[in-house]
Amino acid sequence: MQIKKILLTAMLCANVIFSYAQKQTSSISGYVKTSAGDPLPGATVKVQKINFGSVSDDNGLFKIYNLAPGNYSIHVSAVGFKTQKKDISLSAGQEMKINFSVTENAEQMETVNVLGRTKAQEVNRQAFNVTAIDATKLYNTTLDISGALDRVAGVRVRETGGVGSSFNVSLNGFSGNHIRYFIDGIPMDNFGSSFQINNIPINLAERVEVYKGVVPLWLGSDALGGAVNIVTGNKHRNYIDASYSFGSFNTHRSVVNAALTSKSGFTVQLNAFQNYSDNNYKTDLPERLVRVLQGTTESSQRRFNDTYHNETLIANVGFVGKSFADNLLLGITLGKNYKEIQTGARPDAVFGQLHRRGTIIMPTLKYQKTNLVKGLDVTLNANYNLGYEKTIDTAYAKYDWDGIRDPKATMGERDGGQLSKFENNNGLLTTMVSYKIAEHHSLAVNNVFSTFNRKTDNILFPANNALDPAKKMNKNVLGFGYSYDVDNKWSTNFFGKYINQKNIIGSRNVSSSTDKMGYGLALAYFLSRNLQLRTSYELTNRMPEATEIFGDLENQEANPALKPEKSDNINVGVIYNFKINEINRFSVTANGVYRYSADFIYNRLNNNQTKTTADNRAGVRTLGTDAEVRYSYKNWLTAGATVTYQYLQNLQQYEPNYNGVSPVYLDQMPNIPYLFGNMDISASFRDIGKKGNNLTLGYNLLYVNSFYLYWPSLGGRDQASDKKGIPTQLAHDLNFVYSMKNGRYNVSLEAKNITDKPLYDNFSLQKPGRGFYLNLRYFLNKS
Repeated sequence: MQIKKILLTAMLCANVIFSYAQKQTSSISGYVKTSAGDPLPGATVKVQKINFGSVSDDNGLFKIYNLAPGNYSIHVSAVGFKTQKKDISLSAGQEMKINFSVTENAEQMETVNVLGRTKAQEVNRQAFNVTAIDATKLYNTTLDISGALDRVAGVRVRETGGVGSSFNVSLNGFSGNHIRYFIDGIPMDNFGSSFQINNIPINLAERVEVYKGVVPLWLGSDALGGAVNIVTGNKHRNYIDASYSFGSFNTHRSVVNAALTSKSGFTVQLNAFQNYSDNNYKTDLPERLVRVLQGTTESSQRRFNDTYHNETLIANVGFVGKSFADNLLLGITLGKNYKEIQTGARPDAVFGQLHRRGTIIMPTLKYQKTNLVKGLDVTLNANYNLGYEKTIDTAYAKYDWDGIRDPKATMGERDGGQLSKFENNNGLLTTMVSYKIAEHHSLAVNNVFSTFNRKTDNILFPANNALDPAKKMNKNVLGFGYSYDVDNKWSTNFFGKYINQKNIIGSRNVSSSTDKMGYGLALAYFLSRNLQLRTSYELTNRMPEATEIFGDLENQEANPALKPEKSDNINVGVIYNFKINEINRFSVTANGVYRYSADFIYNRLNNNQTKTTADNRAGVRTLGTDAEVRYSYKNWLTAGATVTYQYLQNLQQYEPNYNGVSPVYLDQMPNIPYLFGNMDISASFRDIGKKGNNLTLGYNLLYVNSFYLYWPSLGGRDQASDKKGIPTQLAHDLNFVYSMKNGRYNVSLEAKNITDKPLYDNFSLQKPGRGFYLNLRYFLNKS
């Protein structure tokens, strides 16, 4: 019933919008090309009479809608090209096609050297502390979204193992559910384990936006530490992009992205991908675990219960580029995954048959229209996940790291056995309306409603279902904002958020409700075109997530007493771009962060240290800084480095059941990396072997300084033994990419962790060693 309500509401709203929009159907569209016939992106197309216009995309395509009948003069301008104009006459309901061919302005080209900005560069110029990754530059790699994030200043992605393992993203010290994930601005809270950032290939994205700290209004959520927005883009109307990779540990990845769009705007879009890995890499064991092995004293043992695979299909059908909608898409997301579980939170708990299965079945509706009426933009999204998760633990056996099956009389390798199906059904409805009230002023309202409903079916012991009642959660985030922008000079954003969350347990609807208010301000000032100062402040609240309150029924225990957390966040930053001798270009970005969080939610090991549980700290203060420097020489050499330092300090003065001031008061928070960075360099060579064939060689370095698992003030001074230190990480990666026929055919080779050093993101949970991977990609664009 809930999905019917959500989709019915969404469709009724869309129907009202369409009926109104169809009253104004006059439009113009076409292509801007150079005199040589090449598409010209970034050209400004203006309707002089009403000072209204558009900008051509990467294919030179522009579109202008909602024009009243009449005579107009259309002007096209671009840096380095002569301005061209055409006079037209529009009748009611007409959809006019008009193309422009502009010629180079030789005088202007000699005296002016202005570089256009990509969409990722434009995002980076916002007042918020944001970094945008140009995903298109990584399409010939085997990276997933999480792998790309791990190269961003201030970001650390921590995984418990290989492909498909659990992960935790840290943004300036905030991690886990402090961070929210979006795809095209739609929250991913309800997508399930079959669709997560560590199994989504980078080819699905056009760019990835990372907001560290204050999150803009249009990403409607209660994020406390930041947000990651995956932007898929739709710049290609008719294309196919297919890739397949194979590598170490029997790892296979394949991706197919395609779209077919008619001249009338009818479109069919397809994204499909799969990941598979045996994850049978070797892991180094401590002596206490080696002693119990049978018939071997080897301290390095191969993982034997860690196979992972997932398959996902995203299909959309609808219309793009119409007078009634820029995008109107009905879709379905289907996916499944299988994950064997080798260990618990530490390697002392080892399993030989425990595994998990999950599915995603999610119908979707997407609607977007700019200038529904002049200055009014509307976005509407709705989806509902009908999938489920299933945990299977029915073996009458126990295992050690040697993989030998030891029979036992009782069922289950963990907690008395389990064969349960969890229907974590989730619904989502988002609405965003923005209105440009004047040239530099605009208003926006955003609302996100989400619902969670978990029903457990204990297949082994059905009588226990009555002891595990249904658990529900409804959350609504209402945001409102005002912005004042003067291009290349000044940007101001003020916003407020009202959050309501209601938790319901059992058939008697035992419930609790919480309301919170927050607000924020983001400012950016351009001292010059290439020097930007920015700062932001936010009083924000985060409600506990369903998995934190109810548990994830795998490796996280429930904590129904968990309290919401509140944080004051302050960010300051500077971006400076400059060049030397026209061929040496530099970009420097630096950011500082201060946060004070009350009732800070963090994950700790449970009492027997086999699972994690969410808990509150009365207060935590964060001081941090991150910086990135990038350099390019001509158009063939690029290099860059990032560094991040963050200090999270415990301000909880008193502990439960402890007399006096806590011994860990003012300690650094444990199990959080505090110093890490990246370095990369790549060289590209054009027309190697044949014109249109290009070769790129690259190197990447990852560094993470050692850090404590437990409180620094507890135990002795020996970090490795007393406080269970996570050792320093240093990984070197190499890559080789050869592209033929201007990128139609691509072959790449990657070598990861070439020194084969042991790598740990979490204590004792070792990541894969040295690996080699081959990637083949085919791309054809007929837009």
